[in-house]
Amino acid sequence: MSKEEIIEQLLKENIILSTGCTEPVAVALCVAKAKEVLGHQPQRIELHISQNVIKNAMGVGIPGTGMIGLPIAISLGVVCGESSKGLDVLNCKSECMPIAKEWLKTHKLEIFHAKDVDKLYIECRAYAGNSSSKVIIAQTHLNFVHIQKDEEVQFEKAVQSVELKDIDNNLEITLKDVFDYSTKSPLEKLRWILDIVPVIDAASQEGLRGDYGLKIGKILMNDEETSVRKRVIARTCAASDARMGGATAPVYTNSGSGNQGVTCTLPIYHFAKETQKTEEQLIRSLMLSHLVSTYVKQYIGRLSALCGLVNASIGASAGLVLLQGGTYEQVGSAIKNMINTITGMICDGAKPSCSLKMSVALGSAFDSSTLAIRNIEVEPTDGISEKSIERSIQNIGKIGRYGMDSMDDLILEILTSKED
Repeated sequence: MSKEEIIEQLLKENIILSTGCTEPVAVALCVAKAKEVLGHQPQRIELHISQNVIKNAMGVGIPGTGMIGLPIAISLGVVCGESSKGLDVLNCKSECMPIAKEWLKTHKLEIFHAKDVDKLYIECRAYAGNSSSKVIIAQTHLNFVHIQKDEEVQFEKAVQSVELKDIDNNLEITLKDVFDYSTKSPLEKLRWILDIVPVIDAASQEGLRGDYGLKIGKILMNDEETSVRKRVIARTCAASDARMGGATAPVYTNSGSGNQGVTCTLPIYHFAKETQKTEEQLIRSLMLSHLVSTYVKQYIGRLSALCGLVNASIGASAGLVLLQGGTYEQVGSAIKNMINTITGMICDGAKPSCSLKMSVALGSAFDSSTLAIRNIEVEPTDGISEKSIERSIQNIGKIGRYGMDSMDDLILEILTSKED
């Protein structure tokens, strides 16, 4: 494939509509598929899932249920899930909710921690009478790798592991390729990116209306002293408040995460609106924000102990630089500034306080882009950044994909052994 085709494939694979946090959504999707393969409503469900999926599904609100965690998501997958909906599988009719809650009370559900598997691994085994089915999703949230009815394997494909050498070598595209695609492609080719804005902004409006999670967006917006920067961050965090708090508010994902999609979109949109930028500036900056986040995430991996808001806010910082007329070199400076600022932010699961992390990450994005516009960047001798922007991004990838492996184990141990 050409570099342009690779970039467009990344966009297609990573900007996807989703209702609810994508880990419990992917579990519900796997359950829905297992139900369809079984051909009957399951009497018993058995799930084997990776620790990263468990971590990201324990404390997050499930859309429209007023409940948190995997059990209700699984039950919704059983009673109303349609695998054809993909990551919108939890966008169910309200009448499904009491049925799902009743199924949960009257049927057996077992959840096991699958070890020595991909960081994103979901295996659902469904049983009804003498029949059974097994469905596996791995590596990405929509990637079915095994489908089986009784003893017959209907579909199977290999799960490719990623070795350290893959990070030491450049991807087939570079940051410059991503920048050029965003800034030089015909505008009409990029205009579709505007379509995701009203969907994501509707989640923000819901967060500002309701009392979801920690209400960070709402509180920041209603503060007596507000600036353009503060209003932009408030509107962005409000969307996370709504999503993590269980609102039925679909958003478009970036790299498998709704919060990442929110972070790549709303700061650019609202800053452009507040500062009266042109439509072309908005389109190209939105595209760069999403592509930089996706590009960095290719090195980090789909799930990690490194918070996904790290790569998403790096994307936002790049978009903010371009929105203010910045150059490629200044975009690189903003990214290096970000790498040396928030690399250590851990992912301790999806939950309402993700919006607080979002506020911190976006504060860094504004600071880093402000410095970059003034041609200020961290020195190559500072921290994990280097003179080369590509090697700097590879370094954050190594930390996220490999350096924090033991951190994942420790975080899950803490989350599963809390005192009442």
